Order: sequence, then structure tokens, then C-alpha cells
Amino acid sequence: MSRTVLVTGVSRHLGGRLAALLATHPQISTVIGVDVVAPERPIAGTEFVRADIRNPVIAKVLGEAAVDTVVHMGVIATPKQAGGRSTMKEINVIGTMQLLAACQRTPSLRSLVVKSTAAVYGSGPKDPAKFTEDMEPKHAPMSGWSKDSVEVETYVRGFARRRPDVAVATLRFANFIGPQVQTALTGYFSLPVIPTVLGFDPRLQFVHEDDGLEALRLAVVSPRRGIFNIAGDGILMLSQAIRRTRRSTIAVPNLFFATVGRSMSTTGLADFSPEAVRYLTYGRGLDTTAMRRNLGFEPVWSSEEAFMRFVHRDEPEGEIDVA
Repeated sequence: MSRTVLVTGVSRHLGGRLAALLATHPQISTVIGVDVVAPERPIAGTEFVRADIRNPVIAKVLGEAAVDTVVHMGVIATPKQAGGRSTMKEINVIGTMQLLAACQRTPSLRSLVVKSTAAVYGSGPKDPAKFTEDMEPKHAPMSGWSKDSVEVETYVRGFARRRPDVAVATLRFANFIGPQVQTALTGYFSLPVIPTVLGFDPRLQFVHEDDGLEALRLAVVSPRRGIFNIAGDGILMLSQAIRRTRRSTIAVPNLFFATVGRSMSTTGLADFSPEAVRYLTYGRGLDTTAMRRNLGFEPVWSSEEAFMRFVHRDEPEGEIDVA
């Protein structure tokens, strides 16, 4: 049976790559990419529709194409991407609400896949060694992208209750990283001098962009229900990661960490919001048992290998040494 898949957020790197990947699958006849701005270049095998998911017109797009699967990649991580914090929250939360309302009114819909983040667990001194999907955060996010993602997941759970006929999968990703990924965390590791919080060495996990896209592809072609942590094997301590970048570092008291970090960031990509500071103080670990057992996904890249691919992003893949 041929399938029609709609992907939001296709003008950004991961959304565009996912749309192109799904278009190559033999079960999928049509991929519709949606965003408020057109991609920099056409996405292979994808029909682009300029639409704002905050506008109820998205329901018309879903209905006219008889979409059976929606992949929500449209949550924005940093205010700079959206043009400000208020616009970012509106796109993330109001946009998701409108998209889910449109999904609820689409009788052809059978599957919903949501790209979420492990940031919903927050970061704090009393966190477990590894969060499982059923654990509540010890220190719930209070601001920014993390808080938006908590609200998004709340609305997704409500949708799942209202449409029990739809398979809903929420993928909580560790930090995406790789040769082409640009995030607040890659901006941090690209600073000429990397500040750290004095007295702390947080645990970090990563997922290579190729692995993350493969996990999303699997959730689309073999629909699952539930929440899944997605991360590469192992962890890196922040001190280990910085040594691998071969950049200088400076330890700063927590009170001054954000101020010092912002002064060192020339691009503005690095994030020193309260939630980002907590993460760079305490870190976070994810249990990925459900990823393997229930989703059936096995990452190719460990956290360390994925990070090293970012560090050596200008070198051919075969020349990378992760020792």
C-alpha cells in the first residue's frame, strides 16, 4: 500500500534530509514538505508546500493529500532561528497545537512521529544516572526550548488519547551532532575558549545525525506507539569532549558562567540560557533499552564517535581517529 507522508520543518537541515530519505522508501509514494520558508535548494522526491503550521490552513493540506503519516520536525531550538523568543514559543507551542488539531480532523491519518528532546528531563544534582522514558524530571525545565518541548509533549499525549486509532511515537533525542549539524551545543564547542562551570564535569550523550535520521525513518516505515530515548552508546564527560576539540578552556564560577560565555560567543549560536547552563553544569544520561527492544533501532555511532565526527568535520570520514 502506497503511503503519503507530511514532514514539517523541511527548510532546516534535519527536516530536509529526512524528507529526502523518506522519498526513497518503496512504500512511500508521496512526501510533502511543509515550512514557512522554502528550502535553500529543492529536496529530492519531495513536494514542497509553503505553509505556516500556526495557521489552520494546514488542515487543508493534510485533508486534500489524504496524508496518513505526519512527522513533526518543526520545533525550533534557539530564539535566533525564529527571530526572537516570543516567536519561537508561538511556533513551537501554538504551531504544534494547530498541527495536532488538523491531524485530529484528518480521517486518513494513521501515524504521528514527533521529534522531541531529552531536554524535557531537565538537569540537576539529584538526577538518576540514566533517565528511562517513564521517569519524571527531578528539575523540570522552566524556560526556553526545553519548556516548549514539555508543553509540546503534553499536547501530543492529549492527541493520542483523542485519536487512539493513530500510532503516536515521540522520540526524545540526545544532542544531535555531526559534520553538518549546527546547534547551540556545537556553537559552544566551537568557541575559541570554552568556558566551564567551576567544580563540575557533566556527563554528555550524543546522537549522530545519520543515526537520528535513521531512527525517525524507522518510526515512520514501521509505526510504533510510545516514547523512546534516542542516543549513541556511552557518555563523554565535558572535560573529555573539550580535550578532543583541542581548544583552550577556562573554569568560571557558576554565577558568572553565562556572562563569560556570551562574551566569548561571536556568532550568538551558543546558548547560555538558564536551562543550557544547568545542562553544562549537571549533564544528563539516557537509558536506551526501549530504543532497542521496542523501536528496534541500533545506533551505528557511539556518543564518542559521533562527537569526533563533529570535531573532524572538515576531514574525510576514513581519516578520523577516535582513540
